[in-house]
Amino acid sequence: MEIHRYEKLWLGASLLLIVTFIGTIVFGAIGPGVAMVDAEGGTITPDQLSADDRFSDPRVEQVGENEYEVYAIARQFAFQPDPIEVPAGSTVTFYIASADVIHGFEVAGTNLNTMVIPGQVTKVTVELDEPGEHGIVCNEYCGAGHHVMEGKLNVIPQDEWEGSDA
Repeated sequence: MEIHRYEKLWLGASLLLIVTFIGTIVFGAIGPGVAMVDAEGGTITPDQLSADDRFSDPRVEQVGENEYEVYAIARQFAFQPDPIEVPAGSTVTFYIASADVIHGFEVAGTNLNTMVIPGQVTKVTVELDEPGEHGIVCNEYCGAGHHVMEGKLNVIPQDEWEGSDA
């Protein structure tokens, strides 16, 4: 049996395309350091948020030199605290809990994008080097007011942060 030259060409091109697709999927899954949210942040009952020390007063806490922790709550249709303010050049770990339904927590202009699931504390760490104002949006449909659910993350220049109340 003889395979025509053009059939060999199309067969080779098809196999190359399949290998390329598989390669991009593998790279996208492990290459840029994308990780799934796991149980590292712990669990919490949504109706007990106000009784939990971490979430009874949503806030930003300094835990080390240039290290901060943000305790935030996503609820229909707002984020708390709002705005969130941290200094530039810092490593920030966000602990986010949902008070009601599944929400998204995406900080525009950064690589911070995660789901916030009721009953689970989402823990995400990000480095914020450049000063600026970033919008926070819910990118998971959470109800009729989803389109108005937004917040702000202000990254303050380090010299201005020194005089602020942390």
